[in-house]
Amino acid sequence: MDFLKVVDKIFLITGVSNKKSVAFHTARTLKNNGAKLIFTVQSNEHVKRVEKLFPDEKVYLLNVEDEEAIRNFGLKLRSDNISLAGMLHSIAFANYSDGIKPFHETVYKDYVQASQISVFSLIAISNAIKPCLKNDASVVTVSISNTRATNYGYMGPLKAALDSSVAFLAKSFSKDSKVRFNAVCSGPLKTSASAGIPGYVNNYLYAEKLTLRQEALSTSEVADSICYLLSPRSSGINATGLLIDAGMSCNYFDEDIVNTIADNL
Repeated sequence: MDFLKVVDKIFLITGVSNKKSVAFHTARTLKNNGAKLIFTVQSNEHVKRVEKLFPDEKVYLLNVEDEEAIRNFGLKLRSDNISLAGMLHSIAFANYSDGIKPFHETVYKDYVQASQISVFSLIAISNAIKPCLKNDASVVTVSISNTRATNYGYMGPLKAALDSSVAFLAKSFSKDSKVRFNAVCSGPLKTSASAGIPGYVNNYLYAEKLTLRQEALSTSEVADSICYLLSPRSSGINATGLLIDAGMSCNYFDEDIVNTIADNL
């Protein structure tokens, strides 16, 4: 049974870095369900890596800090008569080379670079591929479960900007299409990208204790939700952030954790 209804449909997948990434798990599930894929990656090393993971699919090198490169990518897809059923935007970057600083000490150039890569790339790529998107296509981006509570420096505000951009893109595209834009707002995951965030391991372990099932969120669980949002099965969902955190958001005052901290004061 073709539940997702993605057989022979083409999806653009950004951000595959390795087998631990959300983008990889999403791409694998789509492919296993009969979809066709196109990839963009940020380096030649990643091109080779993704070509090994998905040898039958086309992989493009795309620098999302270069607006002309993004425009040319859109033109390339259009010249090849590519018709996209959807896109996964799984691109984020923050410069933590000096560690995570208090938000008021944010360095301008770091903030601007992270904003361009993590937020504006969604807007720019969506605009570039707009002529290639089917009238009822679905675009999904990867956000975080709580943009106000995070301690990842300036990435909280940037993810909040990403969430807002989802709604405004949905409204903007609705003027002449039925293209949908949504975000998956994920709790902490064990990925290679997250491993580079200072202090992330402790956050991950803490989040695991807050989940109602006492078990960490898996990358494949988030990917499965993305596949649903990319598919026609989610046609009624638009301009929305889908929270995926295994119940963590309702359990900040978990009795065991509260008692553990109180007993050590």
